[in-house]
Amino acid sequence: MHRFLVKPADAGIAGAVDGGKLLEWIDKVAYAAAAQWSGRYCVTAYVGNIHLDRPIAVGELVELHANLVHTGRTSMHILVSVYSTDPTRQKPVQTAQCLTIFVAVDEARRTVEVPQWEPATILELRRHRQARARISVRKRIEEAMAAQRYTAAGTAPSATLRFLAAPSDINWGGKVHGGRTMGWIDEAAYVCGADWAGQHVITSYFGGIRFYRPIVIGHIVEVTARLIHTGPHSMHISVHVTATDPHADEPALAAHGLAVVVAVDAAGKARPIQQWTPVSDEDRSLAAHARHLVDLRAEVEPFATAADLPADAEPSHFRAPIPG
Repeated sequence: MHRFLVKPADAGIAGAVDGGKLLEWIDKVAYAAAAQWSGRYCVTAYVGNIHLDRPIAVGELVELHANLVHTGRTSMHILVSVYSTDPTRQKPVQTAQCLTIFVAVDEARRTVEVPQWEPATILELRRHRQARARISVRKRIEEAMAAQRYTAAGTAPSATLRFLAAPSDINWGGKVHGGRTMGWIDEAAYVCGADWAGQHVITSYFGGIRFYRPIVIGHIVEVTARLIHTGPHSMHISVHVTATDPHADEPALAAHGLAVVVAVDAAGKARPIQQWTPVSDEDRSLAAHARHLVDLRAEVEPFATAADLPADAEPSHFRAPIPG
């Protein structure tokens, strides 16, 4: 568990914690759980559906709980539950749930087997079943995303961030950590969405973030966000991260994911946006792809919470007595 107060430096452009910062926190606490279980260095392989149910404000108390819910031969499925509250009110609210998958590796970065985990409580049994049920849906989402093509034939609005991976971006293994990469994905989605909407946007959903290869210090990183579908208030944005050795010629795909951003007014309420109309065949294919992903996500059962099973609930760390 990781527990802390949100600092002003944690706030994003809209004044609350943005999706990228939240994903960095999730990645760190999930890594700690995976490394502790496996006794190995671990790398982020996949980050599943995460809905951001409510913004987290500066000064709130945040708790992140990381729980193992399934193990494969070399992988660990870690469910991270995020709770936040005004510390003066003592009423925690679940802000988000996120399933992350880590793979254990040795010194040569070869995958290694991990100890197998077996559920013991009613809550663990339910979450284990839900994690296994997600495997087939996740494969379908991955296949659907991998099958799409993004070329110059697309006419949709896009935005590209380009920079060098810096020493401050690396993790404990010397590579750019997954949370930082997801922060870049969020930033590029924000730029693309805000440009199209002409107003502030906030991220309401991340899905299907897949990591393909590590990024090292000095690599030229390009993060390209492209609009593929609009709803009444939302923009579905596909984001690709590539990394290039400055001494090589060809960029390599490092990560790919989908973000849904929502336009908001000064009070944080959703606002209508102009609708994007696909023009080319590629545009229409990607718009249909976005709608297909919505249908696939609807098949995913939310993970059970401790509140669903009061007799099996975890203790609340928000209920510390208030000094008189």
